[in-house]
Amino acid sequence: MSIDMAQFHQVFFEESFEGLDVMENGLLNMDPGEVDPEEINAIFRAAHSIKGGSGTFGFDNISGFTHVMETLLDEMRDGRRPVTTEGINVLLASVDVLREMLTAAQEGGEPDQQRIDEQRAALDRMLAGEAAAAAASAGDTAPDTPAADAEPVGWRIVFRPHAHLLRTGNDPLRILRELADLGPTEIVCDISDLPPLAEMEPEDSYLSWELRLSAPVDKGEIDEIFEWVEDDCDFAVIPVLPEGAEAAASAPESAEAPAEAAEQPKLAVAEPPPERRQTPDRRQGGDRRAKSARKGGGGSSSIRVDTGKIDSLINMVGELVITQSMLGMLGEEFSMEKLGRLREGLAQLERHTRELQESVMQIRMLPISFTFSRFPRLVHDLSQKLGKKIELKMTGESTEVDKTVIEKIGDPLVHLVRNSVDHGIESPEDRIAAGKPETGTVHLSAEHRGGNIVIEISDDGKGLDRDRILEKGLERGLVRPEDNLSDKQIFELIFQPGFSTAEQVSDVSGRGVGMDVVRRNINELGGAIEIDSEKGRGSTITIRLPLTLAILDGQSIRIGSETYIVPLVSIIESIQVRREMLRHVAGKGETFRLRDEYLPIVRMHEVFGIADARATDIADGIVVVVEAGGHKCGLFVDDLLGQQQVVIKSLEANYGRVEGISGATILGDGSVALILDIPGVMRLASRQEGEPAGAVAMTA
Repeated sequence: MSIDMAQFHQVFFEESFEGLDVMENGLLNMDPGEVDPEEINAIFRAAHSIKGGSGTFGFDNISGFTHVMETLLDEMRDGRRPVTTEGINVLLASVDVLREMLTAAQEGGEPDQQRIDEQRAALDRMLAGEAAAAAASAGDTAPDTPAADAEPVGWRIVFRPHAHLLRTGNDPLRILRELADLGPTEIVCDISDLPPLAEMEPEDSYLSWELRLSAPVDKGEIDEIFEWVEDDCDFAVIPVLPEGAEAAASAPESAEAPAEAAEQPKLAVAEPPPERRQTPDRRQGGDRRAKSARKGGGGSSSIRVDTGKIDSLINMVGELVITQSMLGMLGEEFSMEKLGRLREGLAQLERHTRELQESVMQIRMLPISFTFSRFPRLVHDLSQKLGKKIELKMTGESTEVDKTVIEKIGDPLVHLVRNSVDHGIESPEDRIAAGKPETGTVHLSAEHRGGNIVIEISDDGKGLDRDRILEKGLERGLVRPEDNLSDKQIFELIFQPGFSTAEQVSDVSGRGVGMDVVRRNINELGGAIEIDSEKGRGSTITIRLPLTLAILDGQSIRIGSETYIVPLVSIIESIQVRREMLRHVAGKGETFRLRDEYLPIVRMHEVFGIADARATDIADGIVVVVEAGGHKCGLFVDDLLGQQQVVIKSLEANYGRVEGISGATILGDGSVALILDIPGVMRLASRQEGEPAGAVAMTA
C-alpha cells in the first residue's frame, strides 16, 4: 500500500504556521522580567510540535533551528534565564526566519541560508550569555587571542532529564556510562530538586548531573549519545579550553558580572548538513515576514470547519433528499388533484435550498482574527523603529467573515494601521507636551452591523490637519476655491492618487502611494471607507464590507430593455420625484430636496447610453436614493422589479472591466443582469457633469 506523503506535508505546514502564530502572539504578550507559565508553556509546546513534525518529515534544517529556540524557551520556562526585551526580540526574529524556512520547504525552494546562519548565531550568543559577550569583546580588542582558534582539551556537560524521561524507556545511567567511556570523567549529581519522599513518583526523574570530561574528543561523539533523548532532556556541551586561552577569553569580563556568568553553558546546537553550509547571496529588499505570511501561512487553500457546521449541512442534505423523493413520486403519478401537494413540495424545496445555501456559506466564514493576528507584531516593530510607545487594542476578533474577504482585506488594513502608527500617534515627548499619556493607543475593531461587517481603525493621535489637506487640494486642482466643502469631504481628498501631506518621506509611509489603492481595493470588495477626524484628538477610519462576495441581496431595476441589480445595502429608499422638487445647481446638475439636504440626480439612461429608456421625464420614473462612502445621490430609473438574492459572477474575469459595474448575475429566466458599482456610478456621473478630476463625487 502506497502512502501519499503530500497530504501529510500539507497538514504539517498548516499546523506549523498556526504554531508560529501562537509563538509570535505569546512573545508579544510577554513582559520583560515576568514569566506567565501558561503563556510560555504554549510557546514552548508550539516550538516542540514544529521541531517534532519537521524531524519526522525529514526537514532537518528546520528541526535543528527550532531545537535551539526550544532550548532558550525552556531556560526561560524553568526560571534559569530571565525574560528580557533582548531575548524576546531575538525569539521574534527567529520566528520570522522559521516562517521563511517553512515557506521554502512548502514551495520546494531554498531558504536564505546566510540569514538562517546569522539568526542561529544570535541564538547561540543569547544562550551563551555574558561569557559570549565577553569573548566577543576580547575578540574586538585583541584579534590575535588564542581563544578564537584554540582546540578544547575537554568538555563540560550539563544533563537535566525531564520528569517523564524514565517513562520513554531511556536510562540516564546508560547515558552517563557512555559519556564515561569517552575518557576520564568527573560526575557531580544535583539533588536540589528532590521532593519529600512521600511526594515522589516512582516513574519520574528528579536528578540532574554535571560532568567534566577530560579528553579532547570530537563534540559529535557527545551529541550522538544524547541523540535519542534530546527531546526529553536539557543538555549543554561547553568546551574546556587550554588555560591560556581561557584566561584570554575571560580577561575583559566586567567586574559587576556574576561569577557564574563566565561559565554560562552554551547549549548544544544541531549543525547544518555540510551540503547546506554554502551561503547564497542575501535576498534584497521587501518585508520578508509579509511575503512569507502571504505565501505560506496566510494564503492556505484549505479551511478548518467546525464539526457543528458540517453536521448542519449533512442534516440539510438529508431534508433535500426527502423533498426530492416526494416530488419525484408526485411527478410519476401527477394529477390536478395533487396540485396543492406539488405547490407545498416546491415551497419546501425552496426553503431547504435557501437553508442549504446559508449552511454552505457558513462553512466559508472564518473569524477575522486570521487577519487581525498580524497586527500586534506590526505595531510592536514599528513602535520600536519610530521610538514611540503604542498600545494596540483589538476587539471583535471572533467576528466571522467570508474567507475571500479575509484574504483581500489584509493589505489595506496593514496600510491603514501603519499610517495610524506613523502619522497619527505622536512621539512620547509631543504627547506629554499636549497633555496626553506618553503611550498612544491604536484600536482595531470589527462587528456585524446591518448585514455588513464594519471594521474601524482608530487612534488617539494628532488627527488630520484639515487646513493642510485643503491647501494641498487647492495646489493640485482637486478642489476649487469657491467650493464649500465639509470636513468629511476634505478628508476624502487623501484618497486621491499621489496625495500626501507628509513633509518627510520615510520607509514607513509618506510617499502618497497607497490610500487611493486602499479605497480601490475596498470598493472592489463591494465595500466603502470613510474618515472621521478631530485635530489633536485622533482619527477613526470606518470600513464597511459585505459578509460574503459570492451572494448579494439586490434590488432589480429596469432601464429601457435592460435589467440591473442595485446592492440592497446601498439603498436608503425609493421615491417618486415631482417636477417642482427639482433644482439646478451650477456645476452639479439636477438636484432634489430630500428632507434637509439636496441630493444630485443621476439619470442612468444617460450615464450608460441607453436609447430606449421609457422614463425621460422625472415624473415618469423612480428615483432610488443610494449611499456610498458617505455620499448620497438619486438614481433615476424606469421601474423597480423586485428584491432577490443573486449569485455574483466576475465580469472582469469573463469579459473585461466596465466602470460603474461590479459584476453580473444570471436571472431566473436565463437572462444576464449587470450589478451596479455605486461608487463607480457616482464617479462616472461626476465626470460627465464636468467636475474637476479629483472633485468629491456627487455631493451637494
